[in-house]
Amino acid sequence: MRLRQTLERSVIFALSCWFFPAAALGEETGVVRLMLQSSPLAGSQFHAWKTVKNSLRTGDALTLIREPENSFDSHAVRVEWRGFFLGYVPRRENRAIASALDRGLKLEARISRLRPEASDPWQRLEFEIWARFSRASESNANGP
Repeated sequence: MRLRQTLERSVIFALSCWFFPAAALGEETGVVRLMLQSSPLAGSQFHAWKTVKNSLRTGDALTLIREPENSFDSHAVRVEWRGFFLGYVPRRENRAIASALDRGLKLEARISRLRPEASDPWQRLEFEIWARFSRASESNANGP
């Protein structure tokens, strides 16, 4: 249900970007960002969480790295912060992200919520994954 709601919001946002581009463009002219999903971090208790938890901030950029040779999950997507291995995109939510990365789609991830002292590792960190799309300029679309 949550994934469906996120997808519906993303489609609505994408349509609004197309029909009302001035309102939807970010700081970079001609770039549209589309949120693909919001997820909890999986497996933080097994990686560098304790080392970096006090340095993390909401809004920090995360790096997504495909692990197609992962013996537990061929769709695995590792999540890193400044080179520290934090965990993974949850298995139940990683297939579309893995496919997008495999196709070379430009994805960005950012921390959207932090609860460093939560006892449940699934509640410690939430992150959003965004796709970036460049819009062709009006002059390019209409020819030289």
